[in-house]
Amino acid sequence: MIERVKILSIQSAVAYGHVGNSAAVFPLQRIGVEVLPVYTVTFSNHTGYGAWRGPLISPDDVREVITGVEERGVFPQLDAVLSGYQGSEGIGDVIIDAVTRVKAANPHAVYACDPVMGNAKSGCFVAPAIPVLLRERVVPVADLITPNQFELGFLTETEPDTIESTLASADAARAMGPGTVLVTSVERPDREPDTIEMMVVDAAGAWIVQTPLLPSRPTARAM
Repeated sequence: MIERVKILSIQSAVAYGHVGNSAAVFPLQRIGVEVLPVYTVTFSNHTGYGAWRGPLISPDDVREVITGVEERGVFPQLDAVLSGYQGSEGIGDVIIDAVTRVKAANPHAVYACDPVMGNAKSGCFVAPAIPVLLRERVVPVADLITPNQFELGFLTETEPDTIESTLASADAARAMGPGTVLVTSVERPDREPDTIEMMVVDAAGAWIVQTPLLPSRPTARAM
């Protein structure tokens, strides 16, 4: 019997739209991944709309859910921990603790962190303490991070825009701890018109992928 990949996904949930676990769980299931979703917030919609309703899940409650999963004996089977929108400052400590416990049970498990903070068009849409927490405590324990170009600049306190500066910023992020940096929404001034790019940088080198820039303003990203 083929063992399915198992991921503990600690992200947000929304009723309207598709972000966070509301976006991640179904596609991962469709490709055969078993996802264990843990929610950091339960909002009516993405905060990028400017108004939303619903509760932040307290760090203690998030920790309790994760502990309950651990008590089912699942941690040794987990291949990865994925985190996104954190909601409140205390969630970072819960995520770090969960990653530590999962890796103790399975040293081969990977921690993938989407350091959700904002984007170039909307600016930063998280609590002021979150970017500092991500930079100083969460990102250093990650194996893989997936910031957009705006978030990469926040994390490294740089201004990536060209290929060269984005590569330098990615290298600065790797020096913080993650072995792999995947940069989304790369918009360099000399790119082809109506395109957008994604860059990945690891110990082996760097690669860039270009796709058409669709004429829309989606909010459906990890949150």
